Parts: sequence; C-alpha cells; structure tokens
Amino acid sequence: MRGIQCSRNNLLIYAAARPSCKGTLRVTSENPDNPIVMLSDERRSVGVIALIAMIRMFGLFALLPVLSLYAAELQHATPMLIGLAVGAYGLTQAGLQIPLGALSDRIGRVPVIVAGLGVFAAGSILAGFSESIYGVIAGRLLQGAGAISATLSALISDATRAEVRTRSMAVFGVGIGASFMLAMVAGPLIAASYGVQSLFWVAAVLAIVAASMLALLPSIPRPERRASWSLRPAIRADLLQLDFYVFLLHTVMTATFVALPFLLNNRLGIALSDHWKLYVGALLASLIITIPMIMKDHRQGRGRLIAIAVTLMLLAQLVLTFAGFSVVPVFLALVLYFGGFNFLEAGLPARLSIMADADLRGASLGVFSSAQFLGAFSGGLIGGRFLGHGRPADVFFVCALLAGIWLAMHGFGRFRR
Repeated sequence: MRGIQCSRNNLLIYAAARPSCKGTLRVTSENPDNPIVMLSDERRSVGVIALIAMIRMFGLFALLPVLSLYAAELQHATPMLIGLAVGAYGLTQAGLQIPLGALSDRIGRVPVIVAGLGVFAAGSILAGFSESIYGVIAGRLLQGAGAISATLSALISDATRAEVRTRSMAVFGVGIGASFMLAMVAGPLIAASYGVQSLFWVAAVLAIVAASMLALLPSIPRPERRASWSLRPAIRADLLQLDFYVFLLHTVMTATFVALPFLLNNRLGIALSDHWKLYVGALLASLIITIPMIMKDHRQGRGRLIAIAVTLMLLAQLVLTFAGFSVVPVFLALVLYFGGFNFLEAGLPARLSIMADADLRGASLGVFSSAQFLGAFSGGLIGGRFLGHGRPADVFFVCALLAGIWLAMHGFGRFRR
C-alpha cells in the first residue's frame, strides 16, 4: 500500500507539472484538501529566500521600537525630523522598488539582490557613524535605496510551481513575521546593552551574511524576458486595491512606532531596557489571533478576514488613544494590533504573487512594495507631525481614523461586487 501511495503522489506531481499538448504548463490552484508535495529544490529555495528576507528585515525591524527615542537625543532633532528618521527609508524604497523589480525581470533577480544588500549595508554604516539627526536620515535614505523586497518575492515565485506557491509565500510571510517578532524583542535589548548605534552595525553585518547565502540557492529558471519596460499591464484594479491596502498598513505601523516608544517611556515610565518584555508578551499572545486566521485563509472569504484584521487594528488604536494610561490596556491594544498586522503582512503579498502575471511578477510586486514603503514614509511624517503636539495619543487617533477609512472602503468595495 505504501508503494501505491507513493506512486500516486508522484503521479499527482507529474500530472500537475507536465506540459499540455499545446506546450503550455498546466496551472491549477493549490487545493488545501489535497496538497501537492513540494519538490526538494522548491523547499530549499523557499527556505533560503525566506531566511535572506528574515535577516534583512531584522535589521530594519530592530530599529523600529527604539529609533524615535534615540533620534530625539541627536543634534538638531525636532518631532518632524524624528518622524522622518523613522520613515525616511520608505521614500527611497518606494521610489526604487518598481524600476528594480522591472530590472530584475530583464537581467535576473540575483544581481539586483546582491547590489541592493550592498547599498543597504552602506546606509547602515553611514547611520552608525552619524551623530546628528541629518546623518541618520541620510543613512536611512541609503538603506532604503537597497530596495529588494519585490525582487525577493518575485524570486520565490520563480522558484516554485503555481500549485505550491500559496504555501511558499505563506512560509515567506511567516518568516518575515517571525523576524518582526524577534526584532521587537532583540532591538530594545541590544540598544539597552550596546547603544542604538550598534543596531546599525548589526544591520550592516546581517546584509553581508544575507548576500553570501545566495550561494546556497539551487538553479532557478529565469522568467521569460519581457520585451517592453511598460508597467501598464502590471497596474490592474484588483492589484491596485492590494497596493492601497499595504500602503495603509505600513502608514499606520510606522506612525504607531514613532509615538509608542514615547508612550511607554514617558507616560508609563517603562525603561527602554524593559520595552521588550511588553512586546514579547503581546506578540506571543497575538498568535492566538493570527494563527487561526492564517489557517482559515484558504477556506474562508479573504475579504472577510481582511475586514476582521483591520477591525482589530482599529480597536487597538482606539484603546491606545483613550485608555493608554496604564500597562494593561496598552498590552491588550498591542495584542490586537499585532494579531491583525501579522495576518495582513503575510497575506497581502501572498495574494498578489498569485494574482500577478508570471512575466510581470517582478514589476507587479515592485508596485506593491513601492506602495508599502511609501506608506512607511508617510507614517513617519504623520507620526512626527502629530507628535509635535506633545501627545502620543494624537498620533494613535489619526491612525484610528486611517484604519476606519480603510475598513469603510473595504466594505464598500465588497458591497459593490
């Protein structure tokens, strides 16, 4: 019986991947009730690419919970410049994702990734040496110029068949989520022990490590070379909706983390060295929300799950606005926020990678990532602008308004369909 079962599995893999009589690849959506086994090269590619993304994003995420407090102590610091220091990397990321994604469609993913990691390391070094807020902003802008998020997503799509791509992108998204969780804990700990500047040096070293890991990848077939640089086919209404969603997601995230360290430090009296305790508890508790949502993602309407996730983020911002005066409400707000955020952070790019055309996947993910990082830049400006009033609650209230607008637009879009 075992031999018969193995033969049946092999036959399923062959039947799903074999060319049809017209010479095109037969593509079917992944069926969660009868999953197709990932090939060994696919597992290896997914693991390596996800690890590269985790390592790179750790360098960015680790700065998030501590950078605004550090920037406030630098020369020439103002609330607006503090917000700009937090979100500046998003401006260059947004500007370069599309051209680098399109370039990777033409010359290959790996050269673009190597160059991007090198630029990211250079920006980290510049920020690490800087003693004024202008130098840190310049370093953050250079960090963002190493814009490889879209290219990594496109590479993982190139390395996998359509039948297993949902699982592959889920692994990719979960890896980034794990990096986020680890960075929320490790960032404050490293900063408290060795100074915030040490995080820039950690980011530089990790970028070099990530570049060296590309040598572990198996041979990955390159997508068919595009004849045109036009992005028009990659800009469709269904894809633009996801682009707008990720813009709002990262606007709210960055603005929140401009203000949250000040709330914890100044309002609640929690020392920077102890911030990690609140984050790790909230992140672990949020898994009770995130994991069931991810498990239901294939069986339940994605629109409904998105609405639930945005509602959680809206409730979190309202709690921070009106009840952020003691540890318990803030902890509960973070549980709600991380529960919704982590689901959307993993689910939105996975959905787009499936919807985008294969030969335009790099460009489509480039548009998506540009929207994501433009949101990070906008969130930094919004956080700095409203933090200037001296009340973190003002920032959280604006974030609640943005989440409410998002929820209303999502509901209206579903109603029209």
